[in-house]
Amino acid sequence: QVQLVESGGGTVQPGGSLTLSCAASGTVDSINVMGWYRLAPGKSREFVAGITGTGETNYGRPVKERFTITRENGKNAISLQMNDLRAEDTAIYHCLMRLGRSGFPLSTSGSLWGPGTQVTVSS
Repeated sequence: QVQLVESGGGTVQPGGSLTLSCAASGTVDSINVMGWYRLAPGKSREFVAGITGTGETNYGRPVKERFTITRENGKNAISLQMNDLRAEDTAIYHCLMRLGRSGFPLSTSGSLWGPGTQVTVSS
């Protein structure tokens, strides 16, 4: 059974940086589109970033120019480098992977979800 394993959350001061990582465990036959969504209390689920099997990237408007998503070559493993973090970035960050699909979109329905990792930005 394929699962997503996330790591790297924590608490950081405004302006600080964190890196999240996500890797698929179990047997996966192909390189799939992957990415991150976040969920904060009282807010709707929000797309953060995605990356295709060929390395094309896409970002949500609030994080453009601050966050960078990368993929390990040839693997279903990604990282999210988050810089200049703000209080509004506080959320649970979930890794997603769409099995059997290499390109966008990374839709929330039908995708495999990781359990989430908490990111808190606070002084």
